[in-house]
Amino acid sequence: MWHGRYEIESDGRPVAVWDPSWWRGGGSVGINGQHFEVRANGWGTKYRMLDAAGTEIALVERAGRKHWTVQAGDRAYEFRRPSIFSSRQEMLTGGVPTGWLRRTSPWSGSIEADLPGLPLPLQVFVVGVQIALWQAAQAASTGA
Repeated sequence: MWHGRYEIESDGRPVAVWDPSWWRGGGSVGINGQHFEVRANGWGTKYRMLDAAGTEIALVERAGRKHWTVQAGDRAYEFRRPSIFSSRQEMLTGGVPTGWLRRTSPWSGSIEADLPGLPLPLQVFVVGVQIALWQAAQAASTGA
């Protein structure tokens, strides 16, 4: 369930493949022919998305917390987890939910997201970070 690659679709067509990295807490992703790396700090609270040249494209801060942000250039996107018991994450605009992502089943590993206004690479980054967090939580709960 938590092994292998995730194929990411948008509007029913494949746009990316997320390949998780167990030893780094991140992964790599190909989006429409471009390659990106996602790297986590040692605590798994910050994730950086780097392009093929190693330039930082986006940064997630406070990953796994109730309130967290994605910084991309001069734009900041806010997210929150409405309940500690839910896998749902809400994207906020001016404090109002305008998008979301959630795991559809803890058994299948499937994820759904609606993140309007986010460029596709940032949407994939947000989903990838959540995959990494869910994998870490799953590993911790099984003692792996």
